[in-house]
Amino acid sequence: MAGIIREKINLADITRREVELYAGQTHGAAVFSLLDDSQQRYAVVIVPQDKKERPAYIAVMARIVGDYIVVDEDGTLDKPLVEALMVNGGVPREQIILAYQGETLPVP
Repeated sequence: MAGIIREKINLADITRREVELYAGQTHGAAVFSLLDDSQQRYAVVIVPQDKKERPAYIAVMARIVGDYIVVDEDGTLDKPLVEALMVNGGVPREQIILAYQGETLPVP
């Protein structure tokens, strides 16, 4: 029986894919992904229809720094980005820095 060959996915590919899944339409707002592969920065911005009530804001934002995914913002309620990265992307928690919670990159 042949073994299963799994393609290795890099951190940028995983982060891009998982962040982009947060984009789409929602009631009362447009939800856009902002994907910058050249600088490995990925975000989702929410633009409410009623801008008087609340201006546009970042729902999730992450970037790649060396061998780490740095999550700068995560305002999700149902599934935090860190969980999506670990469960769907197979990224170990040790490679994810939650900057919005005060975590910092390890000092080399």
